[in-house]
Amino acid sequence: MKKILFTLFAVVPLALFASDSNVETDIVERTVNFLIFASIIYYLLADKLKDFFGNRTTSIQGELDEVQELVKDSKKKVADANLEVENAKKIAVELIESANKDVDSIRKNIELAAEQEMAILSKSFDEKTELEAKKVKREVVENVLNQLLVDENIKLSQSELTNIISKKVA
Repeated sequence: MKKILFTLFAVVPLALFASDSNVETDIVERTVNFLIFASIIYYLLADKLKDFFGNRTTSIQGELDEVQELVKDSKKKVADANLEVENAKKIAVELIESANKDVDSIRKNIELAAEQEMAILSKSFDEKTELEAKKVKREVVENVLNQLLVDENIKLSQSELTNIISKKVA
């Protein structure tokens, strides 16, 4: 069918415009020639243009599908990242609470150890002060006795001396 139309459009203008007349306007001939030219171009290029634009449409649709798939993947990744962020926040809160508990426990242990150490030091200090007080008393008693025994002005009997010593030592 296309071949018949092509032949018809190619031959009809030759038959119509083969006459040699002196007509000054050739607009009709030019229009007919243009229509013939357009139909020949259409005949030759129609299938190729349809294929080209069909392929172009298909490739654009494929690219659009790829982009939509990427958008879906990106949205899924964003949702997954948001879930991970929420989980990380929960874990961070738990870690902070655990660290605070550990700090409180360590603080209590240190306070208890410090109190025990202070009690031991206080007891040790009290014992040392008692010991030093006893030493000082002994030294004072010894000095007094030495002065009394050395001094000839004071005469003490053996029983008085024993009485004094027993009172001071006790």
